[in-house]
Amino acid sequence: MTTSQNLAGKSSLPPSRSEADETLRAILVDTLALDPKAVAEFDGDTGLFGHLPELDSMAVATLLTEIEDRYGFHIDDDDVDAEMLETYGALFAFIEAKLVTG
Repeated sequence: MTTSQNLAGKSSLPPSRSEADETLRAILVDTLALDPKAVAEFDGDTGLFGHLPELDSMAVATLLTEIEDRYGFHIDDDDVDAEMLETYGALFAFIEAKLVTG
């Protein structure tokens, strides 16, 4: 499976942690036009919103829409806050929780 494919229709099981991580990295590269080598180096503490100039308030909507599309879940407005977008780890934890709870 390539990272540009949608994980939603793959099976009733959530993607593995490594598949979910690979997909999030691909989303960041695709939506923010970030260097794939730089994104590959992101760890849980890598700052996102407020740290990456490419991730401004307009890009957040695009990023969240792409996350919904590729993972196959809905993000409610109430789910979105600055903490969730603060670091790569926080965003990935949010995605993992949504994959489990739907």
